[in-house]
Amino acid sequence: MNRRPIFHVKKHVLLAVAGCVWLAAGINVARLGILSYGRLSQIRIFHIILSVVVFCAFGLMFFKMSIKHTRRIKGYREEFRPIWHFFDLKSYLIMAVMMGGGIGLRASGFVPDVFIAVFYTGLGCALALAGILFWVMYVIYYTERKKQK
Repeated sequence: MNRRPIFHVKKHVLLAVAGCVWLAAGINVARLGILSYGRLSQIRIFHIILSVVVFCAFGLMFFKMSIKHTRRIKGYREEFRPIWHFFDLKSYLIMAVMMGGGIGLRASGFVPDVFIAVFYTGLGCALALAGILFWVMYVIYYTERKKQK
């Protein structure tokens, strides 16, 4: 009997896994930003505009990254891959640095709530949108594969 190794999934499922991870991270980061907005004594339109600027900057970066990872995942020759292959090593390192830096920044108290509110709201929404994009890529890839069969 030809059994696949444990924790291996069909390669198209890696896009759904990436979608779940990015969406969960984005919702959590945006939640922290929104909570920080709630602690501000006064919210100015300038703060909202800055959140949108952060969203646009990171959204563009995450869009390009999601396209790159989709191509990489589609390019795998094997039908089954380890579930953690939704990222490559470089992406895991970037994620660890970003998470560590964010946690450290918030815990340090060096930055005011207004920075956390503006930056985390924009960043979190961009992360969540990347998660949605990975899900869209999953649906497109899955439907293409179904049509080919």
